[in-house]
Amino acid sequence: MDKILVTGGLGFIGSHTVVELQEAGYEVVIIDDLSNSSENVLDGINAITGKMPAFEKIDLKEKADVEAFFKKHSDVKGVIHFAASKAVGESVNEPLMYYENNIGTLVYLLKELKKLSEASFIFSSSCTVYGQADELPITENAPVKEAESPYGNTKQIGEEIIRDTCKVVPTLKAIALRYFNPVGSHESAEIGELPIGVPQNLVPFITQTAAGIREQLSVFGDDYPTPDGTCIRDYIHVVDLAKAHLVALERLLQNKNAANYETFNLGTGKGSSVLEVVQSFERVSNEKLNYKIVDRREGDVISAYADTAKAKEQLGWETKLDLDDAMRSAWKWEQKVRGV
Repeated sequence: MDKILVTGGLGFIGSHTVVELQEAGYEVVIIDDLSNSSENVLDGINAITGKMPAFEKIDLKEKADVEAFFKKHSDVKGVIHFAASKAVGESVNEPLMYYENNIGTLVYLLKELKKLSEASFIFSSSCTVYGQADELPITENAPVKEAESPYGNTKQIGEEIIRDTCKVVPTLKAIALRYFNPVGSHESAEIGELPIGVPQNLVPFITQTAAGIREQLSVFGDDYPTPDGTCIRDYIHVVDLAKAHLVALERLLQNKNAANYETFNLGTGKGSSVLEVVQSFERVSNEKLNYKIVDRREGDVISAYADTAKAKEQLGWETKLDLDDAMRSAWKWEQKVRGV
C-alpha cells in the first residue's frame, strides 16, 4: 500500500486522519515538531489501529531537515499537510510567526514534491478564506475576501501557492479542504483534542471548564445579529472530517479527477451558535457550565456554515455524526485525560 506523509500528524485532526489511513491499509509516516502535541498520541493511534505509525520529529521551518526527510522517504506517494499554527487571536498578535510557520513550511514541502515523479497533496485549509461571506450557506464559488486575521490570510496565500504550483508542475495534484469547525474525538477516547496551554478553540475550553481546569468559559459577544446574539459556526465531528481526507486522497491517487487543483468545503451544512454548543454540552454531559458573556474578540466573523453539495456529489462524502455526538465524545475524552 502507498506510503503517505502526514505533517502535524500528532495533532487533533492529524491523529484522527492517521487512524483512518492506517485502518484503510496505508503506510503512514508522521512529521510533527510537538509544539502543540505530544508523542503519547502515537500510543493512542496504536491502541485503535493495532499499528504504530512511523514518526519523525522535524520542524518544517528547517529546510535542510525537510530535504533530508524526502531523500530518506523518496517513495512517498501522498502528503496530507496539517502542520500549521491555527489560533485566530494569536495570529492577530503574532502575524510574522504565522507567516513564517504556515507559509514558509508549505513552500519547502512543495519544493520537495516537485522533485517526485508523481505526488498527491491534501492541504488543510479553512473556511476563514471566505471571511464574512455575503451569502449563507457558503459554497466553494463564494468570493475569497480580505482575511479577517493573519491566520485566515495564511490559508488564502497557501491555497494560491498550491494552485500556482500545480499549474506548472503536471506531476503534482492537490486538493484544498476548507474545514469549518472541527470538534469531538474518537469514540474510543484514545485520541482527542488536547491543546498545550490555554485552549484557543471553544470545545476544549468548554470541557476543561467542566472538568474544573478552567474557572470560567468566556463567550465573546452576545450582540451579534444572530438569533441568540452569539457567533454561528458549522461544527463538524473530527471523525467525519478525517474520513473526508481519506476520500480526497484516494481521488488523487486513483487519478479520477481531471483537474490538478480542486477545493472542497467540509462541514455539516448547519450552523450552531456558541450558546447552542454550550447547551449541547450541558445536555449530553449533565454538567452545568460556568460561562460569562464578555466583549467581542477581534478577527471573529459573525456567521459561517457550509454548503456541502460539492463534496457530496464529487467525493461521495457527507457527515454522519451530529453536534451532540461530538460533545459527548469530547467530554468522554476530557474525562479520560483528566481522570474526572
